[in-house]
Amino acid sequence: MEISSNFVGTPLKPYVRSIDWPEIMYFAASVDDNNPYYFDDEREEGIVAPPMFSIIANWPIIKNINEHIEQELEEFPMEVLSTIVHYTEYLKIYRLIKPGDKLTIAGKIIAILPHRAGTHIVVGLEVKDQDDQLVSEEYIGGMLRGVECKGEGKVIEDFTQIPIFETQSEPSWKEIIHIDTMKPYIYDACTDLSVVPIHTSRQFAHLVGLPDIILHGTATLALAIKIITNRELHGDPFHIREIACKFTGMVLPNTDIQLCLNGKTPSNDPEHYFFDIFNEEGRKTISQGYIKIGK
Repeated sequence: MEISSNFVGTPLKPYVRSIDWPEIMYFAASVDDNNPYYFDDEREEGIVAPPMFSIIANWPIIKNINEHIEQELEEFPMEVLSTIVHYTEYLKIYRLIKPGDKLTIAGKIIAILPHRAGTHIVVGLEVKDQDDQLVSEEYIGGMLRGVECKGEGKVIEDFTQIPIFETQSEPSWKEIIHIDTMKPYIYDACTDLSVVPIHTSRQFAHLVGLPDIILHGTATLALAIKIITNRELHGDPFHIREIACKFTGMVLPNTDIQLCLNGKTPSNDPEHYFFDIFNEEGRKTISQGYIKIGK
């Protein structure tokens, strides 16, 4: 299979959705985040969604991307989408999502690049609220495994390269996270991500050569954001402005993973945090983890 880099610039049909309070709470619960900002609806300001919920809010357009691509079906090679896995993530947050928000999600394919594993395709999404105010921007990188990129590759706008941290000799701190056997099922159900059965069907996972079902990469990332928010930001998510990483390994249920905060910049505006996550085999499952904190 192959895909031409000439499809860079292809727009996606806009998607409109409203946000209800239960889905915010379900998402927070799915990663065991009992922060009162996400649950205490008696707060005068009400609840807000965790920063990582922005990815979940956008997921329907990615889940059904073949229905959103603004091309005639015979033009765009839809069959390549069956090979895609989540590879890179870059999320810019302008404000946290709230119950009652009516979001309009618009986007386009902004990069198609050759890669040793196939083709790296990046979709850029812009999210605005009912007042036409920018809520977030997301740059979702997928790896089309084994798909040849025709041409030298093309990028039409900066999809924000993940900042690199010069690793110090030892991480600032480490924390072990146990992944319960039921975690992939709970996360899948609470986020309505059901699209790739490698997360919930052992039969399918074995069929494609995996040792077991695997935890969603976004769940692993959300667990890291939760812990760093609690340990470094005193539980306050309101100043998280950017989240980014590469998904580079598998997390199996009923295993322990290790979050390592590699370092952070001196306390100023903005602050930058850098982290990795290692699976039970000692391999990086999240690489180049990054959080930007601003006022």
